[in-house]
Amino acid sequence: MLNRRGLIGASLVGSGLMGAGVASAAGTGIQLTRPCVISTWDFGVPANQAAWAILSKGGRALDAVEAGARVPEQDLKNHSVGRAGYPDRDGHVSLDASIMDEQGNCGAVAALEHIAHPISVARAVMEKTPHVLLVGAGALQFAQEQGFPREDLLTPESRAAWEAWKKDAQYAPKANSEVGDYGKTSGQLGTPGGKGNHDTIGMLALDAAGNLSGACTTSGMAWKLRGRVGDSPIVGAGLYVDNDVGGATSTGVGEEVIRNVGSFLVVELMRQGRSPQEACKEAVARILKKKPQAKDIQVGFLALSKTGEVGAWSIQKGFSYALCDGGRQDRLEAGESFY
Repeated sequence: MLNRRGLIGASLVGSGLMGAGVASAAGTGIQLTRPCVISTWDFGVPANQAAWAILSKGGRALDAVEAGARVPEQDLKNHSVGRAGYPDRDGHVSLDASIMDEQGNCGAVAALEHIAHPISVARAVMEKTPHVLLVGAGALQFAQEQGFPREDLLTPESRAAWEAWKKDAQYAPKANSEVGDYGKTSGQLGTPGGKGNHDTIGMLALDAAGNLSGACTTSGMAWKLRGRVGDSPIVGAGLYVDNDVGGATSTGVGEEVIRNVGSFLVVELMRQGRSPQEACKEAVARILKKKPQAKDIQVGFLALSKTGEVGAWSIQKGFSYALCDGGRQDRLEAGESFY
């Protein structure tokens, strides 16, 4: 009879991912002490520190993840989240975000323009409306009614990058068309979601009371088709929290995460007994099994259990994540990957 790890190995064999260079087991995750907060990418470090300012004083995980997510949203050097995000192919900066608390309450906004902090608008949707998701003009109307200031989010640097992109661009929904341009300001190019081309901050927190919450916010892919929405504002795809089990978030190419309801899948695998690390690995393996050509893009999952155990896995190398608890507030780790 196969045990739990044997079942995981069997699933990977069936997916064709147990070949050369691919480990047969996911390995051990990282154990944090309560309270703690984790987030995707290098810029998760300052975001975690903002969240820690709340958690370390006994604050609620929900307040912590909102405060943390607002840090990259207002960072003018960050072109994949918030007010300085690169625009779509028509020059419009549109933002997506979701938030979820320990009671299963959630709120989200998608294709939101002119508002610098979509994560706070998402929380307002959760707390002040009977709805979960508001989009486009309706989301903007709601945000302004709630007192969020309307702004021009296309910064001079983002406009210059867009103008440069347009010189050689063709307006067509070509897969990975953003790869050759997105990230030029950092001097690093790569696949969407790669080290030089990351998008989205996903954040998960466990507070002193033992409650979990999560947040996810992004400006989406640079030069996307107008109206495109990725996984970040889709509850169950870009973010999912179950206070009995744990939480998960994702980064990379949102279309593949949506197709597999990725963050929900990770949490459900944890419910079945997988560790956060095993669950993240199996979720990535499922994407690759269904669509082998996805090996040329990037998707990464990050998970936090109810006990403070952390796991992460991605398709390709380059996915990093930040960790923070009472022992250290600036920890950065490289996620494991298949390729």
